[in-house]
Amino acid sequence: MHKFLIATTLVWLAAGCAQMPSSAPPTVSPVAGPVPAGAPAWQQGRDANQAASRLAPLPGKLTATPPAEIPVQNLKLPPGFRIELWSHGTPGGRAMARSDSGKIYIGTRGIGRVYEITDNGRERTSRVVVDKLNQPAVAFHNGALYVFAIDKVLRYDGIDRNPNAQPVDLTARFNLPPEQHHNWKYIRFGPDGKVYVPFGAPCNICIPGEPYAQIRRYDADGSNMEVVARGVRNTQGFDWHPVTRELWFTDHGRDWMGDDSPEDELNRMARPGQNFGFPYCHANGIADRDIRKDRACDGVTLPVAGMGPHAAAMGLHFYTGAMFPPEYRNAMFVARKGSWNRSKKFGYDVVMVSSDASGANARVTPFVTGFANADADTFWGRPVYFLQQADGSLLLSDEQVGAIYRISYAR
Repeated sequence: MHKFLIATTLVWLAAGCAQMPSSAPPTVSPVAGPVPAGAPAWQQGRDANQAASRLAPLPGKLTATPPAEIPVQNLKLPPGFRIELWSHGTPGGRAMARSDSGKIYIGTRGIGRVYEITDNGRERTSRVVVDKLNQPAVAFHNGALYVFAIDKVLRYDGIDRNPNAQPVDLTARFNLPPEQHHNWKYIRFGPDGKVYVPFGAPCNICIPGEPYAQIRRYDADGSNMEVVARGVRNTQGFDWHPVTRELWFTDHGRDWMGDDSPEDELNRMARPGQNFGFPYCHANGIADRDIRKDRACDGVTLPVAGMGPHAAAMGLHFYTGAMFPPEYRNAMFVARKGSWNRSKKFGYDVVMVSSDASGANARVTPFVTGFANADADTFWGRPVYFLQQADGSLLLSDEQVGAIYRISYAR
């Protein structure tokens, strides 16, 4: 039985609606539209025909969910695979990072916490490392936990062995831009030892200012910043191909262009400096309806594959373990949190993507389903990120119910 020491105050937050004031002058040119002054940012980009739409971001359940209310038995996987509840009680948990001693750290978005989970072989226990941050993400590197929020960067040296470790504040070194919309973080240290950080578009659709719609990399201390990708609206997950070491990432398509367009993207960065299209070109060569440019997709790196309309493609993981069958080696898993800007819900699952190392012949197939009921157009879970364990099993986080599942395979 899992024991968690987490406050369970009920907090409901409509994802994407919170906006923090900024002292900096505006750095974007938003699209004008029928959105009243003071309306939430997610309404930006609607046209007059959509002004009465009842579509809105779906609220996250940011309170601890008891195991009895998490219907893991509804989840379906290919034959031979098993999924089980590995931990619970971490509301809003998103991306995970593992320390050298095996502790797992989890960032959140709406709730502003970083959790630490300890597994003693019999049970998992949890504590809150830091609270009241602005959408923190985590990574572990050279014995230190890195925490990136919208407006803060903290490094906890040796925290997995010293729970009282005090953070080193690196915020000034990273010079973070202030806008909040699509600026929440997913961070990873790459094969080059540098930390990769996305800065999403501060809008649904706009001409972003220079700090936005890009992926940057830094030395671990915040020095030597480089912009490695531009035209990236909102990446929420990336990984490096195990053979080529090229960066692959998901990217969310804009809202309010219809139920089926544009699709979210799966992108491959063959070299630093590529442009992936935002705001002029979306998905597999679709010109934006509001921000127009002649030959909008010229020079744009098109995606390896579409990930479905408004699917909220999140974590991306190349599988390198030995537990799963050989056909899964170097294959990619993508968690799709699920749509809100669509009259019929889409996503709410995990898919496997198999392709050549160059991205050719990409094929997307279901891997974990059952988080949603298509007939009733309802959902209970929202899968978001992966962490591969030493034994080759996969951990999968569920932001909606604050749970982590373990996926294993038995021959």
